[in-house]
Amino acid sequence: MSTNSTQAVLEGTPAQPQMATARDRVAGFAAGVASGATKLFVGHPFDTVKIRCQVEGGHGRFKGPLDCLVNTVRQEGPRALYKGASIPLVGWAVMDAVQLGSLSNYRLLLQGGNKAHKLSHFEHGLAGLCAGWTVALVATPVEIIKMRLQMQYASGAERKYRGPIDVARHLTRQYGPLGIWHGLPATMSQRSFFFFLWGSYDVYSEWLRSLRTTPSFPYLAKAGSPGVAEGRPVSEKLINFLAGGLAANTFWCLCYPVDVVKNRFMTQGDENPIPFRKMFRHVYRTEGFSGFVRGFVPTFIRAFPTNASAIFVWESTVRLLKNEGYR
Repeated sequence: MSTNSTQAVLEGTPAQPQMATARDRVAGFAAGVASGATKLFVGHPFDTVKIRCQVEGGHGRFKGPLDCLVNTVRQEGPRALYKGASIPLVGWAVMDAVQLGSLSNYRLLLQGGNKAHKLSHFEHGLAGLCAGWTVALVATPVEIIKMRLQMQYASGAERKYRGPIDVARHLTRQYGPLGIWHGLPATMSQRSFFFFLWGSYDVYSEWLRSLRTTPSFPYLAKAGSPGVAEGRPVSEKLINFLAGGLAANTFWCLCYPVDVVKNRFMTQGDENPIPFRKMFRHVYRTEGFSGFVRGFVPTFIRAFPTNASAIFVWESTVRLLKNEGYR
């Protein structure tokens, strides 16, 4: 929703139709590149710890996220936290361009091309679901290559893969021409939870817009509450940042078990692999319920700053490209 239409809704006046232009349809894709680069810089070290805890934590290699972090840095150096980052450097930029660009266009589709039309929370979630399935086509190769490199502990001649291209060659030999899309259904299952990511983002944004600043703790209160009648609205920049972080935490709380199973499936050995649906039973049988939440702490900690920063950068860049105001 544009700034003008948002303000009209807040003031209770009908918003004038604002038909989407070509710039509106491509701005989300371009801004997604900036979002992906931000996500890589802020989040990749957390992601490495998460993947290693998810896959190896149950085998006694690490006592927990902090132990994983300390041992990784001690044994392999700080640069090990960015293992597999060369693929996400390009991949996450492309992934966010596809995800956020398609999200913008799915929203416009649901709006009938009229930017002034306010979508419901469900419709925002539906646009997120469609964007999640769309980006899964790009995310699957990026993630399977990245994770297999992240799970490579050996160095030198003992390494199984020499780099991203070698991983891609191995997958192609093992699974055929579409080998780098091995695990696509698993990725689509996990990305289905984008319904809750973008649905809750709209819920949190609407709630934050209903608040006003106060001179004392907690510094925010519902508009119309005693003593805050004259308080200023929360900045849209702060709303984007906070709503993005809160929505990301909501997303991970709901989808984390599926993410664990997806990552186990995509990083397992290629000899007699366990099918995705049976991997749920395998994880429970071998590790119990704790297997589905292993590595959750670094993921939860990472989710807020990484996604809050990425969504803030995306929203800011979109407004810049559209020449829209941003209070």
